[in-house]
Amino acid sequence: MSAGVSPLAPVETADMPEIEGLRIATAAAGIKYKGRTDVMMMVCDEPASVAGVFTRSKCPSAPVDLCRENVKGGSLRAIVVNSGNANAFTGRKGRETTAMTAVAASEAVSCKTSEVFLASTGVIGEPLDAGKFAHLLDGMAREAVPGRWREAADAIMTTDTFAKVATRRVEIAGCTVTLNGIAKGAGMIAPDMATMLSFLATDAAISPSALQAMLAQAVEPSFNSVTVDSDTSTSDTLLLVATGRAAARGCPVIAEAHDTLAADFRAALADLLLDLARQVARDGEGARHEIQVTVEGAVSDASAKRIALSIANSPLVKTAVAGEDANWGRVVMAVGKAGEPADRDRLTISFGEVRVALHGERDPDYSEAAASAVMKRQEVPIRVELGLGSGRWTVYTCDLTKEYVEINGDYRS
Repeated sequence: MSAGVSPLAPVETADMPEIEGLRIATAAAGIKYKGRTDVMMMVCDEPASVAGVFTRSKCPSAPVDLCRENVKGGSLRAIVVNSGNANAFTGRKGRETTAMTAVAASEAVSCKTSEVFLASTGVIGEPLDAGKFAHLLDGMAREAVPGRWREAADAIMTTDTFAKVATRRVEIAGCTVTLNGIAKGAGMIAPDMATMLSFLATDAAISPSALQAMLAQAVEPSFNSVTVDSDTSTSDTLLLVATGRAAARGCPVIAEAHDTLAADFRAALADLLLDLARQVARDGEGARHEIQVTVEGAVSDASAKRIALSIANSPLVKTAVAGEDANWGRVVMAVGKAGEPADRDRLTISFGEVRVALHGERDPDYSEAAASAVMKRQEVPIRVELGLGSGRWTVYTCDLTKEYVEINGDYRS
């Protein structure tokens, strides 16, 4: 972890309620970090519905391979996560470690290995010794208790400076259900599905297929629209678990993703995922400003997203924000290089409420003082109007500071 907490960290941390049917335990195995927890286990005492989205990297970690295969079964009994070592690019040894951990977890909770899900985060290319923590899982499964969400978020951190948690309560046909989520991520962040891990759980009764469809839709404007440094991790994993315990209280079972009874749940899921995704962006390694890039007037939403990502991933844009410099020329550059339809002479750019460029040139009413004031804020909105259509998208990122280089220059040390 970094020495200090990000200045963009939430002022208050959400009070995380229990999720019926799910228990949590953490342990310190000394995988890389000393004097802190680095293993987390979630246990469902009965089979729960599960959905997941994973990295599209062509060099995925061994745990990602396991999760991608097991999610096809739609049933989950345990999640085991370690920090400090990604178990990625570790060949046969990595696969053996994954298999050994899955067997140990399945024995600890008396389930099939196909109902065990694993995730690892940390250094790539270093063998992970399952012997450091697999023997802990039996005790963790017995000692796990509901409500330890904050402890779980702490255990999965690497260079994160604060635990990322969020919760929502929502009604399904008059029955109140809870949705909790945690995430980790600060560097190597450009999810393409999410170093990015996130684990969500609800007591709602939702079929695996409906859960998967809801998650796939909700992840696009949230985790798939956040970037810290444009680098997609080998380990990105986002799992959503539904224990179904609310059914005993009369809550209806949701079998189809577009069931009208689930409208509020879908909205709450999207809102919670965006909350977590923004927390990841705001904890970008060395970050001092959150940047919100909105592109409007594109030929399509997809085109708007590609242009927004071009701006958000530009080192020149990010360093300009770090220097609190309203350099709209760098935004123009990023729009132009995106490879998407754009008309230079229709381009309008604003930083916050201050319009800096209008129809392809500097705004005649531009105020350097007003623009500079916007750049000093913790949240810096950049809005680009293309004037070509109705496509719109927002991407969340952060500035690029000297601290980012320092953190990553000695990451393996």
